Amino acid sequence: MSGNKVTVGNLQMNVVDQGSGRPLLLVHGFPLDHTMWQGQIAALASEFRVISPDLRGFGQSIAATSSKTTMREYADELAQLLDALEITEPVVFCGLSMGGYVAWQFYAHHRQRLAGLIVCDSRAVADNEKAAAGRLETATKVETEGSQVVADAMLPKLFPAAAVERDADFVTATKKVMLAAPPAGVAAALRGMAERPDFTKELAKIDVPTLIICGAEDAIAPPAEMKEIAETIPGAKYVSIAGAGHMAPLEKPAEVNAAISAFLKSLPK
Repeated sequence: MSGNKVTVGNLQMNVVDQGSGRPLLLVHGFPLDHTMWQGQIAALASEFRVISPDLRGFGQSIAATSSKTTMREYADELAQLLDALEITEPVVFCGLSMGGYVAWQFYAHHRQRLAGLIVCDSRAVADNEKAAAGRLETATKVETEGSQVVADAMLPKLFPAAAVERDADFVTATKKVMLAAPPAGVAAALRGMAERPDFTKELAKIDVPTLIICGAEDAIAPPAEMKEIAETIPGAKYVSIAGAGHMAPLEKPAEVNAAISAFLKSLPK
């Protein structure tokens, strides 16, 4: 599923834009691209306008990337993308994992553009010192050894062991995308994630409708932590996806689509 190129600053951003109705912005995780939403795009485009970009340095959004891209920079470029697509009505921002980190920054700096937030399999805390140092070390390694470094380290954590053992289609597809991820974009994102701000103290101030989705077997964004995020955000809804790990939309598309669709339909017109 390839998209169209849209000029966003100095970037030719690749974006899939399908359907009509309330705009839903699907933002991928690390180190992936818009294809991780393949189980959502066509299904949800029958009811909504689904916009799914490749973030700077990922997928087909290849540009001269600085050595670091912050979560705020990704968020700002997504706001510019909405401008380029002439979308003036508020959107529902749905981000997974790193896309969730970008979602918090989009809320912080572009609140007026939001009709709602959906955060999947993500966290609100910043990296601790050890985690940040690990990311910086990996970034340097990726620049010299390539993206396989990240694929090898992450793949076993993304999915429940049973899915990896049976080599499920979505595991194979995800590995392929990770191996193809441009090293410069991967390294820049790692450095950006290492210094992302802690958002936990802001959660109680969020004043847009929010849905938190978490795979019940997520080993990266612990369900207990995600449930606490939902309990802290006023009026937020929490949906647990049984049998899914960190990539709930890929692993259990029907269940995730039902949760997203119901949430969008519940929003004020």
